[in-house]
Amino acid sequence: MARRQQEDPKAEMTPMIDVVFQLMIFFIVTIKQEDIFSKLNASAPSPNPNQVEQNQVKETPIEIQIGPDKRFVIFGSNRELIKFATLDQYIKEQASLSTETAVHLKCTLDSPHGNLVRVLDICHKYNMKNLSILSM
Repeated sequence: MARRQQEDPKAEMTPMIDVVFQLMIFFIVTIKQEDIFSKLNASAPSPNPNQVEQNQVKETPIEIQIGPDKRFVIFGSNRELIKFATLDQYIKEQASLSTETAVHLKCTLDSPHGNLVRVLDICHKYNMKNLSILSM
């Protein structure tokens, strides 16, 4: 009588990997975040009184409207229509006071892209760091 050769049993890895991923997802979803954060021993630094005074002084942003021609409108205490050279001088004066002053560039839909690039170049030349571009 011939004996049947026994086949080597093989463990399928795909179902095991699926079970491991499902367990990982279950534990990640059910973990409580507040338990972890409540055990941290961290305290906030005390406020620096000099820093509070600096934060209370608010600078008014520079608002420049860029239109279809090569003149720019500066909003502020008075609304001025100025040319490129005057804008360069104005940004230079403002940058000498603070390079952190916000500059809002408002572009009309019919303004050429080159006008915006020229104003951005001026702001970059004087290291103005806080720029926003808005379309109107």
